[in-house]
Amino acid sequence: MFIASAGSLASLVVGAALFLMVTRVTIPPFTWLALTLLLHASRSMTASAGLPCLWIAFYVAFAIGDRDIVPVPGPEYYAIVAFFATAMTLPFAADRFAISRIAGVRATLIFPMGLVAVEFLRSRFVPGGTWGSLAYTQYGYLPLMQVAALVGIWGLTFLAAWFASTFEWAWSHGFDWSLVRTPVLTCAVVLGAVVLAGAIRLGLAPTDGAAVRVATLNRPVDLFIPGEITRIAEGSVPPADHDRLHAKLARLHDWFLDGSRREARAGARIIVWPETSLLIFKEDEAAFLSRAQQLASDERVFLAMGMGTVRPGAILPLENKLVAIDPAGQIRVSYLKSHPVTGWEAGIMRVGDGRLPVISTSNSRIAAAICHDADFPEFIRQAAQGTADLLVVPVNEWKEVKTIHFQMHAFRAIETGLPVVRAAASGLSSAFDPWGRVLGVADYFAEGDRTLTVQLPVGGVRTLYARTGDLFAWLCVAGVVLAVGTALVSLKP
Repeated sequence: MFIASAGSLASLVVGAALFLMVTRVTIPPFTWLALTLLLHASRSMTASAGLPCLWIAFYVAFAIGDRDIVPVPGPEYYAIVAFFATAMTLPFAADRFAISRIAGVRATLIFPMGLVAVEFLRSRFVPGGTWGSLAYTQYGYLPLMQVAALVGIWGLTFLAAWFASTFEWAWSHGFDWSLVRTPVLTCAVVLGAVVLAGAIRLGLAPTDGAAVRVATLNRPVDLFIPGEITRIAEGSVPPADHDRLHAKLARLHDWFLDGSRREARAGARIIVWPETSLLIFKEDEAAFLSRAQQLASDERVFLAMGMGTVRPGAILPLENKLVAIDPAGQIRVSYLKSHPVTGWEAGIMRVGDGRLPVISTSNSRIAAAICHDADFPEFIRQAAQGTADLLVVPVNEWKEVKTIHFQMHAFRAIETGLPVVRAAASGLSSAFDPWGRVLGVADYFAEGDRTLTVQLPVGGVRTLYARTGDLFAWLCVAGVVLAVGTALVSLKP
């Protein structure tokens, strides 16, 4: 008993350590191994000891791993960590309760359905969207990532958890082939088919379609002193500083207009500015937009401008928006961000109407979203439903999340079948093709020019996820409820 308990504890500790690592660094196999070890600990320890130990392990992993990633300070941060730990423990609890009452392949499905259900419901009812989904830890293995085109990111979470459940089932049964053959073969065949299908999808992806030169700009690194951008965005502008800040903003406006003219003359047909990088006081907006319209018309370029319009003294002083101007110089849309980040941004920002714009031009249909909007797959799915040809996403990140957030948006390209270009302030400006392949990256924190230029394919590919949405995730919710319900019924005398 002591040896078994020691082994279970070792599985718990190693699994939690691997889990902590994948919250910050993308190493796809570590997720599969972490889930296997944690599930082994959960199933081999008594429920009274195993689940509390599991919760503590998750709490420690999240508390360390999400530091500087979750933008909430103080006690509230630890309350959020406790919520994450509780949510992550629930699939293990459901598995522990139901698995002894259900046999064969069905027993191995309880844990993956439960994990998908928790991640999915959290994304729908908690402001963070899909942040923290284990699916994103699978970034980099493109054949497997293609499953997102069928059932969304939930398919990746399911497969990793199903592997863990099946392997642990075989482990706990001493790898007795006569007992574990059917569950192991079923899981192996499905995993093999998914990877093979993904490889075929990538291999058949065309490369000879029409393309457009796209450029993303970035703000100058030395124009503002620390904290100044924040004070402007929240409308905290003392009258004595107004003229000084007004002069700085005028230089910022010239920077973006001059840079856009330069890139247009170098061949760019679409130019994207990062989220809220063009800060402007409301009284100056009309004159600036007139200048931008003239530039777009003169250079025959499509401008997708991430802007932060500020009304000092207002209850919600910030309009975080994307203003799109077509090559004829017409303002086609002024879109307000629909999903503010919890905390500071949500406290100062006017919120949009939740409808993703799709803009028709002479040769393409361009969809647009802003930063955190693109962390909600069901919202971005509107781009594919609107038959867009590409998606532009102005972004404003911070250094600790730049890689994670960049990787997340590769999955939006695969889900919708659309090429994606993201212009990132304080992050990674990047572009993906409809299969999630990286076309270019420019790091704001790197030395040298931070402008990104890429040849972006125009036109999407049809995906099952764009049509059926989160049906698979809802089926997992129904499946785990049914499994737990069946187990409860079996308890009755």
